[in-house]
Amino acid sequence: MADNHFLSRRSFFSRASQGVYGAALAYLLNRDVYGGSGLLAGAAGEKEPEGQRRVYDLKPRRPHFEPKAKAVIQLFMNGGPSQMDLFDPKPLLEKHHGKQYFSKINPADIQDVENAGALLRSPFRFAQHGQSGIWLSEVLPYLAQEVDQIAVIRSMVTSSPSHDQACWKMLAGRTLPGLPTLGAWVTYGLGSENQNLPAFVVLEDPLGLPVNGIFNWQSGFLPPVYQGTRMRSTGSPLLNLQPEAQRPPEVVMLERELLRRLDLIHKRERPAQLQLDARIASYELAARLQLDASDALDISRESQETLEMYGVGEKPVHLGRLHPMDGKDSYARRCIMARRLVERGVRFVQVCVNTQIWDTHAHLENDLRAACEKTDKPVAALLKDLKRRGMLDSTLVLWGGEFGRLPLAQIQPAVKVEGRDHNPRGFTVWMAGGGVKGGTVYGATDDIGYEAVENPVSVADWHATILHLLGLHHEQLFFERNGFQEKLTFTYPARITREILA
Repeated sequence: MADNHFLSRRSFFSRASQGVYGAALAYLLNRDVYGGSGLLAGAAGEKEPEGQRRVYDLKPRRPHFEPKAKAVIQLFMNGGPSQMDLFDPKPLLEKHHGKQYFSKINPADIQDVENAGALLRSPFRFAQHGQSGIWLSEVLPYLAQEVDQIAVIRSMVTSSPSHDQACWKMLAGRTLPGLPTLGAWVTYGLGSENQNLPAFVVLEDPLGLPVNGIFNWQSGFLPPVYQGTRMRSTGSPLLNLQPEAQRPPEVVMLERELLRRLDLIHKRERPAQLQLDARIASYELAARLQLDASDALDISRESQETLEMYGVGEKPVHLGRLHPMDGKDSYARRCIMARRLVERGVRFVQVCVNTQIWDTHAHLENDLRAACEKTDKPVAALLKDLKRRGMLDSTLVLWGGEFGRLPLAQIQPAVKVEGRDHNPRGFTVWMAGGGVKGGTVYGATDDIGYEAVENPVSVADWHATILHLLGLHHEQLFFERNGFQEKLTFTYPARITREILA
């Protein structure tokens, strides 16, 4: 009986390319189609016109100048870590605890005006650490051991107290959705050193996506090939990574070669179709991923000493949180995976945390302890591990959220516990590795930690500094769209923060 089931073009050739008849078809196409059509002419090694970029792929590209860093690991602590409870001690809050200060705060900066209270001291003790004497909170005991590796920026400023908009700003340069993120810009500018793994990898938290979800690693108006690829930290790193049935490797190679050539013909007849380019590239990458992705994310190959150093296998410490927290094991696994990916030539790795663990509107002490319990040991181990493997000098590590917290108490009537509201006017991030001068503190907020008063660093400044360390000039990295040269820093004035550079 004839099978009248409709077959797509890809399905037909996928079936036709299997077995001996597929090998024959590949031979005939190679001789009769490719040999005299000219469709493949210039496909490899074709020089792009001067000043014009026509090929969008992930092959390594030369930076604008000699870089300090070759790869980035971004530890994005979305939710808004509290600077005066972690990195920026304020003795004046202790002295004036409970005094009214609301009249001196811009109401537009406060999300919950109705429940805003008086000045709130930190529940944690601070001490100086390392040869640099950098002040850190007691809830960061492991980072304290590596403090001489980091440069702390205490004077970050942003433009919105809203999570959504502030995340877009920190990751994409503007408070708008639909724009390319930092990882997409970096891979657009530099490509990747490993063509068998994605250039931009996102290690998501098993407990859930961060605010804005997948928009945190999108490519926006850049070609889709530069979008981040989500990989899981448990189970198979990618769904449907392995074929249902195994076939002889020779047949598989012939099948892939046939599909590659057919795709190339289809692509060359349809120039400037970026979605098509990305889809073809993803099919080709998927085949190469079957071995490399599983190997890169297999932390069982690490020594027991390394696993323990990161905190893999440690049981959660229950601190009475109202929302779920899984302890350091999951985050430790993803930090190891980030190192393994960079070690294999991946250009940009973003490590996410679930939901809003740093969004301490209530239960300030317990919630911050829990957030640090989850992340402090793995993060410090990542710095130590990169250094001992000789990778820290070429890997730029970024730590920070989308904004900080206010010095005021935020009173939650239902639970009668205190927290802090959002603060975009002054917060802390830190950087390490790849050309960063460790043991450095740059900028300052006022006496209560409300706003940056010394050497403020904008998000555009921060982005320009990151690109500079990667050998990219923020004004020269652009994408032409509708006659306008789009940039990560947009049209904002941007200054490279050279004071934190080695």
